[in-house]
Amino acid sequence: MPKLYVDDDQYSAQPQLLVVEAVHASVRDLVRKRYSESGLAWNEFVFAKQDELITKEDFESIEQQFIDLGYKCDWSAAVSVQEKPELYKPMEGMGDDLSQFTFKDPDAPIGEATAEGKQQRGIGDNVVQYPNNIIGTARYVRSAQIVLDYMENGVPPNTIALIDDSGGTLTAPILDQFAAVICAGGTVRSHLGILTREYGVPCLMNSKLDGIYDGDTVEIEVTVPAKMANTADTTEEPAATIWRIND
Repeated sequence: MPKLYVDDDQYSAQPQLLVVEAVHASVRDLVRKRYSESGLAWNEFVFAKQDELITKEDFESIEQQFIDLGYKCDWSAAVSVQEKPELYKPMEGMGDDLSQFTFKDPDAPIGEATAEGKQQRGIGDNVVQYPNNIIGTARYVRSAQIVLDYMENGVPPNTIALIDDSGGTLTAPILDQFAAVICAGGTVRSHLGILTREYGVPCLMNSKLDGIYDGDTVEIEVTVPAKMANTADTTEEPAATIWRIND
């Protein structure tokens, strides 16, 4: 989708997709309208009355306008699609039946299988460097129901959690029980990356995967240097490899 022009002034906003600019324009129009109608001084409008004059319903109305036009948002977490299917694009493999689900990133590097059945199926950004790689069982954690089941029955031993969302909120109650985490989104600066670092759970962020299914035995390379926050968008540190091991 084409991007709008952006002024060269150092304080101008960064260019956005057209739909983002349209949403921002709708919000700005709403603020202008309510400010004009209020008759208040700007400081009073912003710091004393904005929660009364601009409501949750106003923003839901803007969102509904785009839904009515047929726009569907890209999802960043499976739980988002489950809670608001009318707002997000449909996704292959939706639901808790994960037997045939796999991330299919076209940029995932696929290697040749060795005689021992070990095959590269992806890469990711290492959050913390550890002395040994982690081998465990891949389990997709893609809904609140799965998290609730794990909270009630316990996380299976040696679980390497595969997660859509980089926010960390969904898995926070059980995060410390994972042997490791592979996240398809975010960066080492994301909430999930920070949480796993604090819990001492090996983690790869911004992972590109293809062909790893729920229940597969996988190995993640956490012995490579960690991606540092100040160079996370560069290639100074090598990507960590993710292997599937055929039993």
